[in-house]
Amino acid sequence: MEAVTEGRWEALPVALSPGVLRALRGLGFTGMTPVQSATIPLFMSNKDVAAEAVTGSGKTLAFVIPILEILLRREQKLKKMQVGAIIITPTRELAIQIYEVLSHFTEHFPMFSQILLIGGRNPMEDVEKFKEHGGNIIVATPGRLEDLFRRKADGLDLASCVKSLDVLVLDEADRLLDMGFESSLNAILDFLPKQRRTGLFSATQTQEVENLVRAGLRNPVRISVKEKGVAASNTQKTPTRLENYYMICKADEKFNQLVHFLRQHKQEKHLVFFSTCACVEYYGKALESLIKQAKIMCIHGKMKHKRNKIFTEFRKLPGGILVCTDVMARGIDIPEVHWVLQYDPPSSASAFVHRCGRTARIGNVGSALVFLLPMEESYVNFLSINQKCPMQEMKPQKDVLDLLPKLKSMALADRAVFEKGMKAFVSYIQAYAKHECNLIFRIKDLDFATLAKGFALLKMPKMPELRGKCFPDFTPVTVNTDSIPFKDKNREKQRQKQLEQLEQQRKERQESGGKKKLIKNKSWSKQKAKKAKKKKATAKRKHEEGSDVDDEDMEELLNDTRLLKRLKKGKISEEEFEKRLTGTQSKLKAETVADLESEC
Repeated sequence: MEAVTEGRWEALPVALSPGVLRALRGLGFTGMTPVQSATIPLFMSNKDVAAEAVTGSGKTLAFVIPILEILLRREQKLKKMQVGAIIITPTRELAIQIYEVLSHFTEHFPMFSQILLIGGRNPMEDVEKFKEHGGNIIVATPGRLEDLFRRKADGLDLASCVKSLDVLVLDEADRLLDMGFESSLNAILDFLPKQRRTGLFSATQTQEVENLVRAGLRNPVRISVKEKGVAASNTQKTPTRLENYYMICKADEKFNQLVHFLRQHKQEKHLVFFSTCACVEYYGKALESLIKQAKIMCIHGKMKHKRNKIFTEFRKLPGGILVCTDVMARGIDIPEVHWVLQYDPPSSASAFVHRCGRTARIGNVGSALVFLLPMEESYVNFLSINQKCPMQEMKPQKDVLDLLPKLKSMALADRAVFEKGMKAFVSYIQAYAKHECNLIFRIKDLDFATLAKGFALLKMPKMPELRGKCFPDFTPVTVNTDSIPFKDKNREKQRQKQLEQLEQQRKERQESGGKKKLIKNKSWSKQKAKKAKKKKATAKRKHEEGSDVDDEDMEELLNDTRLLKRLKKGKISEEEFEKRLTGTQSKLKAETVADLESEC
C-alpha cells in the first residue's frame, strides 16, 4: 500500500492522548490523510463540521478520534447510562464497520462503553443490553435508534440518557436522506440537546444535505478535500488510483462476459453489483453453479438476519465474489478488493461513484468495470461531465463460452431457479423504468427479447410493460412450465398440495355454473344485524299493505329486533348478540305488529 499522509499525528495543533496514539500505531496508521488533518483539529476545537471527501479517504477516523478526545476532556466523567456521542449511519454493514474501528480505540479506554443498535434482531435485546451495560458511545442506524427512543414503557428512557450528549455524527449524510430516513432523523434530533458538536460526513454534497446542514449545525465549517494532484476546478469524486473501465456488449452476451472475466480472476476479491435484490438471488445462484473453486456470497437489503454474518465473513476472506445490491455501495471498507464489477448501471450517477469507491481505498490501487448495452454508451460521456469520472473502454472477449443454455437447463431442472429468473427479469425492467438518467436509460428502447435471452428465460412473464407486445426473436420452450418441479422435496410437496386445492376450487366453480362464490368481508354479527333490519322493514311494509304475518315469522322478527336495539345501545356485546341469535327464539307470541311499531 502506498502511503497517503498529510503529516504525523503528533503534528496536530491539539495533542492527541497517549491511548489514541497507541491505538493508531496498533492499526498501522503512521500519518494522517488530508481529510483527517483538515477535520480533526476543527472538530476537537468544538466546531461543527460538514466534510466532503472522496470515498476511501479515511473519513471514519476523522470523527472517531475527535469523539474520544472530546469525551476524555469532559469535566464530569460519563456514568454508565449517560450517552456522550451518537454516530448514525445508513446501513447495518457500515454501522458494524464503524463499531469495529471504534472498538480498537475503546480497548485503551475501558471507562467508555459502546453499543451497536441496528436492525435484524429483536429490539428488546438491545433494550436489555443497554440497561445492563450502558452505552457512552452509540453506533446506530436511524430506524432502530428512533425505535429505542420510544421504549420508555419497556424500562429504557433513552431521552434522559442523551441529555449529556456532546457529539453527534451523521456518516454518509446524503445516503441517509436518499434512503428515506429524513423523518427518523428529525424525530431523533428532537430528542437531542441543542448544545452539542455535530459533524456531517459524505463523499457527495446534495441539496438535501445542504438543508440538513442549515437545520442541524450551528455556524459549521465546511471542508472539501481534494486528492493531491487534482486541480481545484476538478470535482472528480473517485480516487485517482482507481482505474475505471466500461464494456459495451449486448444483453444476451453480458452474462457470458461476466463469467469469463470472473474465471480469469478467480483468485482475487470482487464485488459484483446488480440493480435489484431478485437479480442478486438469481445470478448469485447461477454463479455458484458455474464458477468452481471460488467462494461466492450474496447480500442484499431484504436479507434480515444473515446480512451481518455474510458481511463479516466476506471481509475476512483473502479472495472471493460478493454478489450484492447498492446496500454495499456506501462507506463499506472491505480489505483488498481488486475489482468492482457493475453488471447493471446504478440508478444514479452518485451511486456509480460510491460503488467504484469500494476499491482503491486509502492509497491502494483498484479497478472498476461497468457493463453497458449499446444503447447506453452515452452514459460514459455523461459520467465524465457529471462526475468528472474518466473511463477507458475494455473490449468484450472473443470466443467466450455460451453458458445461457446451461442456465436454462438449471431452470428446467429446478422450479426455484425458474421462478427466480422470472422475478429477476421483472424487477430489472421495473428498476430500469425508474432510472434517474432516463434520457439515456429509456425503457421504450429496450430489446425485451434479447434481454429475456440474457436472463435465460423459458418464457416471457406477464407484466404491464410487455402488454400488447410481440417477440418474434424470442422462442419460449415447448415444455409446460407448470410441470417443472422444485428440487426441494418439501417445497414440491407443498406446491402439489396447492395445485390440488386450485383444481378442487375449479371443479366447484364449474358445478355452480361458473359463478364465483362471493366472500363477504363483514363480520358475521354485522351481517345478522343487517338481516334483522331488513326483516323489520318487510314486516312493517306488509302490515301497511294489510298482508298477513305468520306467528313464526313474527316471533323471530321481534326477537331479532329487540336484540339489535340492545346491541346498538351497548347493553349486550357482539358475542352475546351472536349467541342469542343462534339459540332458541324468545317467547313473544303475544306481541303484535302494532307493538313492534310503537317500540321501534
